[in-house]
Amino acid sequence: MSTSTSHGTGGMVQLDADQLAQLRMQFRGELLTPGEPDYDAARAVQNLAIDRHPGLIIRCSGEADVIDGVNLAREHHLLLAVRAGGHHVAGHGSVDGGLVLDLRDMNGVWVNPARRTVHVQGGATWGQVDRETQVFGLAVPGGVVSTTGVGGLTLGGGIGWLHRRWGLACDNLLSATVVLADGSLVTASADEHPDLFWAIRGGGGNFGIVVDFTFEAHPVGPEVALAAVFHPIEAGADLLPQWRDLALAAPDEVTTRAMYWSMPPSDELPPPIQGQDVLIIAAMYAGDATEGAEAIRPFRELGAPMFDMTEFIPDYRAFQAGFDALASDLHAYWKSLYLNELDDEALAFIHAQGMSRPDPATLIHIPIMGGATARVAPDATAFGDRGAPFMLSFDAQTRDPSNYATVREWARTTSEAARSLNGARGAYLNFSGDEATDTRVLDQQYGQNMSRLRAIKKQYDPHNLFCVNNNITPAA
Repeated sequence: MSTSTSHGTGGMVQLDADQLAQLRMQFRGELLTPGEPDYDAARAVQNLAIDRHPGLIIRCSGEADVIDGVNLAREHHLLLAVRAGGHHVAGHGSVDGGLVLDLRDMNGVWVNPARRTVHVQGGATWGQVDRETQVFGLAVPGGVVSTTGVGGLTLGGGIGWLHRRWGLACDNLLSATVVLADGSLVTASADEHPDLFWAIRGGGGNFGIVVDFTFEAHPVGPEVALAAVFHPIEAGADLLPQWRDLALAAPDEVTTRAMYWSMPPSDELPPPIQGQDVLIIAAMYAGDATEGAEAIRPFRELGAPMFDMTEFIPDYRAFQAGFDALASDLHAYWKSLYLNELDDEALAFIHAQGMSRPDPATLIHIPIMGGATARVAPDATAFGDRGAPFMLSFDAQTRDPSNYATVREWARTTSEAARSLNGARGAYLNFSGDEATDTRVLDQQYGQNMSRLRAIKKQYDPHNLFCVNNNITPAA
């Protein structure tokens, strides 16, 4: 095998027929190269704006394939990407010319209901986790889309519907099995490699490949108290201040978010909202459904909604999958920040931007933070920014490729303007479409944790093999 220089720190895969045949004898998982029948489907990631062509894709079947894949990349100086769910908006699961280790076939989930623990392989999605845990009335705090990969979301923090009650996904991680850059396999936990365990809880895929996770699970569902209410978009000027006040007064069991969006003109949607510009008020109570109904009721009773979808969502799994359409068949670029407050200026800014989004598929999304998330010290894990009560995310999306440059520029200029709002700070790297080399967004997220992260990077990945991510470079 020979290599030639590509972007990043590694090289391109160049294989002759004999070398490829030898690799296929070594690996148990499927190997795919350009031109083969399944290659294009395998290289595709969730964001259609990402159109990369790896030199080799290895569909890893287990830890041995991952270890040998890492050794292959290191020994031949290949640019390496790791794919789990393939959801990261910046396309971290793929790379031009280099090697992709695809973990999707490693998707087993095992639940211990007595101990309330869940063992999850590195390529599983949150929908697969929910399928197994909900049989026992348990859940692990995950994201807001069921097709999101467990690995990327957890390593980047993990904000969803349960973070106010039980913290981020990374806060519920008990241990992880990690393949390091030298090909060794280690366990990271509070007792073993605690520095690595600290770093992977929010530090992304910079330090190794997690081939399995062990999480703490919590009692929730299958039935939950929730709200999923659709208002005319122009009502946001009046409703956002009311929603903010309800959100700030809500108990930790309630996680809520407001969204400016446009519903597609689909016959699968209820007629009142087909093709309509909407403000969505969504909320969920992480606890007893009967008890939670009263806590959720004010969110359902805001204003005069055009449609209340709440009664059509039967359980926790359905709610978790209810926003899957927001992330499918889209060319996307996202930017995010945190807000210490939603004052009148911020609310007016958000509403004005919500009314003037550059594409119907573009979304403005305001989750409430706080609760258990904020009670973890900012230096207790690598995930640095926990104190703000709100996040503001500009999810620039379009189904029209010719409009992608327009929506991307809108997200960049609008998010930059939002940084002048009172108390604006930070960034959530799971909601960042920026290139891996954009150090400003890294500083916004990690703050005081950056120097420690760089030292740990030097220890575990001194040559920056794992660089296709929100990249933390090794300390000098």
